[in-house]
Amino acid sequence: MKNRRGTTAALVAAVIGVLAVATTWAPAAAAPATPVDHPSGSSATVARGPAFDTCTAPSIGQLSAWRASPYRHVNIYFGGNNRGCAQPNLTAAWVREASALGYQLIPTYFGRQPSCMLGNKPHRYTAANAATYGAREARDALAKARSLGLRPGSALYADVEHYDRSNSSCVTAVRRYVSAWTTTLHAGGYLAGVYVHQDSGLRDLSASYDSSTFARPDAVWMARWDGVASLRDWPQVPNARWSYHQRAKQYRGDHDETWGGVTLNIDNDLFNAPVATVSQPYRVTSSTALNARTGPGPNYPVVRSHAPGSTLPVLCQGHGTKVGTTAVWDRLSNGTWVSDFHLATPSNTTFSASLPRCTYPGQVTSTSPVKIRSGPGASYAERGVLRPGALAYVICQKTGSRVGTSRVWNRIGSGEWVSDYYVANRSNTSWSAPVPRCP
Repeated sequence: MKNRRGTTAALVAAVIGVLAVATTWAPAAAAPATPVDHPSGSSATVARGPAFDTCTAPSIGQLSAWRASPYRHVNIYFGGNNRGCAQPNLTAAWVREASALGYQLIPTYFGRQPSCMLGNKPHRYTAANAATYGAREARDALAKARSLGLRPGSALYADVEHYDRSNSSCVTAVRRYVSAWTTTLHAGGYLAGVYVHQDSGLRDLSASYDSSTFARPDAVWMARWDGVASLRDWPQVPNARWSYHQRAKQYRGDHDETWGGVTLNIDNDLFNAPVATVSQPYRVTSSTALNARTGPGPNYPVVRSHAPGSTLPVLCQGHGTKVGTTAVWDRLSNGTWVSDFHLATPSNTTFSASLPRCTYPGQVTSTSPVKIRSGPGASYAERGVLRPGALAYVICQKTGSRVGTSRVWNRIGSGEWVSDYYVANRSNTSWSAPVPRCP
């Protein structure tokens, strides 16, 4: 991480530690997979592909030049009392402009570090106060994320630097901090990620993956400067853990790269994990007032109307009742829905590549793999599995065959289905707002 330049040694390979996955078919205890309290104006966004991070957020001019690069994901250090660089560019306006250029943002919070951290950062925590600081810093992260326009459903990453894991009390402190960070962000409607060294934080969080004491973070960003851009076969964690769009790797450290005539000192990353959700402005194209509704269809109640030519903040897109040439509906940052047919998004017939699908992730609570099916019921064909702790990126819900205490089935981003009984959200017996009903 750029904030730790000069504080730790180069990353090295570690001993492989593969832990078995439990095989009992039953919902796990509540602690590992805590539900995210998604508000109506929320959605998750997944970044896939090469990313970079710099100590200070680049200027918009630098980002414009770097459109010549392969990178469309960039880290931002948005808070924390151990943050090492000034951030003169990092404002809500910068977030909007960077997003308009096509960049997805990776929000990282450089707060207190373990007492046994291998470095010189001054602000630290111990086993006695780690949970207090984890919750306190998560609340600060929530406030800072909201002020920058990072919408609920965004993943916020706690930076946990390399530490001496021979200190058992310090290992406990890390687990308590990350658990409190996770539950507090979930209560605030955000996903919880963590940046960890492969030889310390990754090992210890993997070892407590199925713990009934510590909440499990939604995504891990592993540091291992071996030059290998891979999200599988990591030495310290089985592939079955954080297995579904929940991994990132920092595989190369400090070096200069030049794109579009602009040179930046960066670290290299590969992402397939949730990042920030940022709304994007689009103009109303209808000649009459456009109704915003409580759901994606004209049968839902009208909340308010928007004047022709006005600009609306679009968060994500979902499937609903067909209007004109499209069944796509746009969810606004206040949680209401408008037909995409009446907005100047890139497409008025299908989903636009520049906008994410509306998703409301919850971790799989089962202690064994949950079957993905072709339809909302146990009689439909199997299409794969979601492993324990995997994020089910739910796009809508529908009634199907009963599993456990629920007849609700979740359609996930792939278009396939999993039983809601095994997904951590507001209810495992009924519908979970703000997830819409599948048409």
